[in-house]
Amino acid sequence: MKNAIRFMLFVCMFGTVMAAGHGDKTCCDSEVRIKKFPIAMQCWTFRKFSFLETLDKVQELGIHYLEAYPGQKLIPDADDPDRFDTNLSDDQIAWVQSELKKRDISLVSFGVVNFDNTERDAETVFEFSKKLGIRTIVTEPAFDDYTIIEKMVQKYDIRVAIHNHPPPTKYWDPETVLSHIRGLDPRIGDCADTGHWTRSGICPVSALKKLSGRIRNVHLKDLNDFGNPDAFDVPFGQGKSNIEGVLAELTMQDYDGFLAIEHEKKEDEMNPSPPVAEGLKYLKRITYYQDYDQLLGRDNGLYHKHGWNQYGPGYFILDERTGVLKGQGGMGLFWYSTRKFRDFVLELDFMCDDHVTNSGVFLRIPELVASNDYIAQCYEIQIDNASRGIHQTGAVYDALAPSSLAFHEPGQWNHYKITYKSMHLFVELNGIKIVDWETVPRGKVRSLSKEGYIGLQNHDSRAPVYFKNIYIKSL
Repeated sequence: MKNAIRFMLFVCMFGTVMAAGHGDKTCCDSEVRIKKFPIAMQCWTFRKFSFLETLDKVQELGIHYLEAYPGQKLIPDADDPDRFDTNLSDDQIAWVQSELKKRDISLVSFGVVNFDNTERDAETVFEFSKKLGIRTIVTEPAFDDYTIIEKMVQKYDIRVAIHNHPPPTKYWDPETVLSHIRGLDPRIGDCADTGHWTRSGICPVSALKKLSGRIRNVHLKDLNDFGNPDAFDVPFGQGKSNIEGVLAELTMQDYDGFLAIEHEKKEDEMNPSPPVAEGLKYLKRITYYQDYDQLLGRDNGLYHKHGWNQYGPGYFILDERTGVLKGQGGMGLFWYSTRKFRDFVLELDFMCDDHVTNSGVFLRIPELVASNDYIAQCYEIQIDNASRGIHQTGAVYDALAPSSLAFHEPGQWNHYKITYKSMHLFVELNGIKIVDWETVPRGKVRSLSKEGYIGLQNHDSRAPVYFKNIYIKSL
């Protein structure tokens, strides 16, 4: 047993062992660019305080989202019997919403809350959640038939996440959760409590992999020991839960929910804010896209093209679930019209369908795109593996050839990192510097602007281009 625990600890710390002969990247691969996840506070962290006091402490930590739990006192008055639960009156719910609004905090989830396997009892919880705008209910059902849960999810469009307390509770093993949710409405999934998995001797990264595609909520914790029932919470990054690996795995799964952070150490319960603040700094430090904006929006797990316009023939098909754009027809321009960018870092992934795939990324388009004039007023970073020199992938089209050929073969994703500061252009392709140039008008480009719009070219349907993970950071 001890040897098994040691092996699991090794896997948890260093990522899942790769199968011989396979190229799957582990969750700890340095190429995983950790995305920025919205942070919520699980109110249990402040269980020694009232709900009202918790709001102030959450605001002080700079957190704007909240997960409430049933039973917390509403106000500090020791003689007041009211608790945060489904018995709140409409006036109390209005008061809660008012206090949240004052502090710019949104209530996004509720749990762990349990209910009987009856429509009447389930509706009480779902109706309460609907009134408060709660998106996810966290629960540990005592029953095995989820028919009523699925009916409520479909009626109210509220997610349900099955939580895992440690043994001997019912759902400590992720396989048990899977056996209950398999084949059900996809809004029913898992609430991944990384601390309880660590305490139970289950590597959080491995558990996330098993539950891939069905993570609906996360209780993020880091513990000082692995496989120890008496392990306690420590600031993120200081324990054995492999928080960086957890966030990398969630990034690869394109998880679209909240990280509900929780700190339960008994010795800290009267003042949990310092270790929480220390952990938040760690999360920011390991989040690659911390200061970036994602240019494809996402609501309720589905991507959308709001803010983007198409000029000219052709179009881009968007897979709403994966966020992958596929170019069709052309030649046209798909451009982000919400705002202009001056100095920025633009990062995106692209893939060519064939070696003759042709596309490009346009930088600082000076005006609203209403004619082909933009082609002569800004530079395009080229995508065209079949061409050479100033027309090849990585080139500043028609102006400067890339210093290296760093593109991957068709069918493989590439990563562009494009930095434009003042008039200096710096381009990396798959981590290799290929352009370092003080831009001036050249070739087909007659003039340049110091700010403008971002655009993606669709060229033809014969060999389409694909884009995803489009992020930008203003400098």
